[in-house]
Amino acid sequence: MNGSSPGVEQHGRDHAREQCSAVAWVESPLQMLGVVEAHHAGLLGPRTRVVPRAGLRPLTVTRRELRRLGLPDGLELAEPEQDMPRPGRGPAWVVGDAFSGKVQLTWLTALPRRVVIVDDGLATIRLLELLTGRPGVPLLRARAAGRPLRSAARTALGAAAALRLRAAAHAGRLSIFTALPVPAELADAVRRTGAELAGHDFAWLRAQPLGGPRPAERTVVLGTSLVRNGLIHRERYLTWLAELGSSGPVAYFPHRREDPGDLDRVRRQPGVTVYEGGGPAEMTLRGLAAEQKVISLPSTAVTSLRVLLAARGVAVETVEVPDEWWTARAAPSLRSHLSMFAHHDTGVRG
Repeated sequence: MNGSSPGVEQHGRDHAREQCSAVAWVESPLQMLGVVEAHHAGLLGPRTRVVPRAGLRPLTVTRRELRRLGLPDGLELAEPEQDMPRPGRGPAWVVGDAFSGKVQLTWLTALPRRVVIVDDGLATIRLLELLTGRPGVPLLRARAAGRPLRSAARTALGAAAALRLRAAAHAGRLSIFTALPVPAELADAVRRTGAELAGHDFAWLRAQPLGGPRPAERTVVLGTSLVRNGLIHRERYLTWLAELGSSGPVAYFPHRREDPGDLDRVRRQPGVTVYEGGGPAEMTLRGLAAEQKVISLPSTAVTSLRVLLAARGVAVETVEVPDEWWTARAAPSLRSHLSMFAHHDTGVRG
């Protein structure tokens, strides 16, 4: 019979995990890039095994591009898997989405020796706020207005995960690795919990040779997930893109979660060319020239691109979301959270 039995395959995965100093589960391109940078920075030990979630095209593209660049010594990009690997007692366990119910349940049942959390967008800042906030608040995502209340079981899981996260911090077994500019007061509060807060500026990626053609358009617009998430009005956003296209050629790089129907409408806008990159903006756009500029609604990519493109003289501008764009689902607290990095960075890294 061809192939291996599930038991043999599981044994092989367990053996590979035991040989590593860290095992990472990644579900987005930014998480994957964050793990590479954390390994390069020496935060994860000599051997890191990265397991991507199966079935996600952006991860496939990012994985392929990282392999083309050449991985840091000691880092393995494993084959994608459907199931998240359970951490052992030896290797560090690296994740990005600390608000995932599956991740939280694993924290509670597997008891990893050390947890390292890499960037998962602006949710990283919310995680730090909850870690340093009032005890007893569950570890749950920021809710958009109008969403149904969470179940008692989900809230209980979030509360238990928050307690476990604080305990790991107090024991010196929690590290957060981020490229975001954490406000100084919040950074101090995180360190007082006992957690390690390590900042980075994409040192590994900046050291890699530039490759691939860059867009010919002088104006580059980053796509957004705010429309898909029902937080801003679709027509307002598309009208704004049309106005940009009427003023001159625009290169549009979609967000990985944009609605395909919306992208079809963007493609029909005169003056707008949609690029199907698939990988993270940090990798796709790092070769822009000084005469080009990047425009984006508030997003994590704005912060990281400012770091990557500063030496190249490329302007990275954030567009403030007008009040009339927001939908009723965008609660004031959520608007404030999304707008944290609308201006040039004023926080601290590391």
